[in-house]
Amino acid sequence: MTKTETTPTEVVPARKPLKVLYADDMLQLRELITIVLARDGHTVETVPNGEEALEKIAAAAVAYDVVITDHHMPGINGLELVSSIRSQSFPGKIIVFSSELSQAVDAAYRRLKVDHILPKPIFPAQLRALFESL
Repeated sequence: MTKTETTPTEVVPARKPLKVLYADDMLQLRELITIVLARDGHTVETVPNGEEALEKIAAAAVAYDVVITDHHMPGINGLELVSSIRSQSFPGKIIVFSSELSQAVDAAYRRLKVDHILPKPIFPAQLRALFESL
């Protein structure tokens, strides 16, 4: 291994560490995203649904630089979550992950001015590149 290579478990500081709130009903994805982003120095807080995400944002919206949400969740789905966040004037970035979106739902997210819509499965390299651009 050369001096410029990193091992998979090595933490690489981010240009600007971000505070992330990630809402997804799939525990494995929450764990994966946490690991990937933490390796780059970001702080990730996860919740299993939109209701808990709204509670966290209502308590301290400025505590998060980025909100990531799945679209398909029980209770409040991603679109409802984003709509509520936008009505609270959330100052950060919003990213949507989804395995599928209809044209109407995709258009609704775009009207709400989400910053990125990413299809699942998301690959760690894609996510890291996106965060480098934020």
